[in-house]
Amino acid sequence: MQGGRLGFRLGGRGVEGRPLRGRVVVTDEVSGEVRLKAALSDVTDWDLDVPAHWPSSLYRASFHDERPEQPAPERDAEHEVWFVVRAARPGVGSGTLVSIPFATWRAYHRAGQPGRGLYYAEQPGRAARVRLDAPGGGPPPERWEAPLLRWLPRAGYPVEYCSGFDLDDRSFAESLSRYRLLVVNGHDEYWSAGMRDSVEEFARRGGNLAFFAANTAWWQIRIEDGPDGGRSMVCHRDAAADPVTATDPRRTTVEWSSSPVDRPENAMTGVSFRNGAGAWGDGMAVIGRESYTVRFAEHWVFEGTGLADGDAFARGSLGYETDAAELDWTAGVPRATGRDGTPRSFAVLATADLRHWRRYGQGGWATMGVFRLGAGTVFNAATINWGRALGDPVVDRITRNVLDRLGGAGPVPGRHVVGRADGVRALAACEGLLFAVAADGTTLLHREPSDQNLPWTPCPPTPGPAPRIRCLTAPREAAGPIPLALLAVTEDDRLLVRDPVPGPAPWTPVGSAPPGTAALAMCDGTLFAVTPHDDTLHHRPATDPDAPWHPLCPAAGATTLAVLGGRLHATTPTGLTTRPPTTTPHPSFTPTTPFPPTTALTSHTGHLLTTTPAGHLLSHPTPAH
Repeated sequence: MQGGRLGFRLGGRGVEGRPLRGRVVVTDEVSGEVRLKAALSDVTDWDLDVPAHWPSSLYRASFHDERPEQPAPERDAEHEVWFVVRAARPGVGSGTLVSIPFATWRAYHRAGQPGRGLYYAEQPGRAARVRLDAPGGGPPPERWEAPLLRWLPRAGYPVEYCSGFDLDDRSFAESLSRYRLLVVNGHDEYWSAGMRDSVEEFARRGGNLAFFAANTAWWQIRIEDGPDGGRSMVCHRDAAADPVTATDPRRTTVEWSSSPVDRPENAMTGVSFRNGAGAWGDGMAVIGRESYTVRFAEHWVFEGTGLADGDAFARGSLGYETDAAELDWTAGVPRATGRDGTPRSFAVLATADLRHWRRYGQGGWATMGVFRLGAGTVFNAATINWGRALGDPVVDRITRNVLDRLGGAGPVPGRHVVGRADGVRALAACEGLLFAVAADGTTLLHREPSDQNLPWTPCPPTPGPAPRIRCLTAPREAAGPIPLALLAVTEDDRLLVRDPVPGPAPWTPVGSAPPGTAALAMCDGTLFAVTPHDDTLHHRPATDPDAPWHPLCPAAGATTLAVLGGRLHATTPTGLTTRPPTTTPHPSFTPTTPFPPTTALTSHTGHLLTTTPAGHLLSHPTPAH
């Protein structure tokens, strides 16, 4: 880290252990600035005292002897050592941390050399253990990570850096809480259990993740100390060959999604190479031809891009490997099924059909998306090649949107668009569905209450005249004789009940509502109603349709009403208010947070769902009381 010391073991070029006479050049690979040139005279060890003023960055130390320079080898120059300088005070200079995938670089080092490299995967002579202090092991020649690393300072984003191996260090992982955003970039294929535990805990506690990457966390590795104290990276790729399988199967070095680990990587990343695509060898030329297609243009990720659903964008960003989620297209909008390990909160933002890539290697898809992981937000661009398309203004804008929202200095806005709700005048969630009343006041609509921009589907009408509905509600859970059902107040102040099903079902009268009722809620066996004309909250027992309504307290300007977390929540022209569901006048409604203009309100799985005058359906996190 800044102000620390790094020790290097040296040998003559190509000869281990022979003293080196020559020079070392240390370069900041992000800025391109040479930070140090020093002569070396007959040394086998060299220590670098990292100046405290060197920025946190990715560095390369290149060692040269007195012989003429040789052409750079195709892969993994043996005279180079790549390292990260971490910030001495994590998170002070930037709230964004970028991880460098040294494990993947090391895995591809000496590919095809029997007993020395982890590749190629099915060769019997490949190694299962490689030393981390061996020479070389820098980025493969494609340098997938370089474009984003160099774009960040040009675009005005100060960031700090760590090695992926640092994430395996429990003491360093504790400092992750000082950051707002962790960026995973390029090709980060090899993860240890410690790395994954640290990152998932960071997100669950409110940290955000941005994967401008693909093929992420495909293989599990272990970091182990050898008899001589040196560290090694272990990856057997075969449960039967890994001795840990019998004693600690969760740490077996196989694919994360495979038995006996059974911990799909898309539980952390949202997407997986299992459903993605790959083009290798001569087929890599195809990666410049493909584009994403927008599937959710109103999402904050696309703000300022001018894109609409169905537009193509980010040509050249896809490849050479991509990640994807298993999708269901039956609603006309792609939706993650969740069957493959992708969280159900995952919202599909864009897709690319790459099934024709099977002629180049592996056919599949690319799926860009966003989801919640605990209190954190995760974005995934789902391609190794994202950085090389940053010259595209749309790719630039999307990247800035992600960095600004997830890594910015201010609080991360919790609310986000989850679809359209044009003209909707009432909302209720019940039995896993979201119901709404259309602008005509008579048509009942339904859709899944997911973060995906799914279309609304009309419920089939029943015989007879349809009631004109002013507001809806539903109990959070069944209680005693009160079943789960939709409750509605009509424009002539009748109270109706209906089964919460998407098919045809009649509305049945169950009493009346206070005249002018505009908002209804049910909690703890009690019905609550708001009448805006006299700004009053009323109540009555839910089980007795003949019971009278009683004025309870002022409604504080409420125009909507919902129950979340065992409390009443209401929107007013000045924001959100709340009170307990008691039938005593005190406490009254208490303001909690500013809120956008709202036409309808309900709750589902810890979130408030609202409709806006502009016709958007918004999801809001649980408000603070």
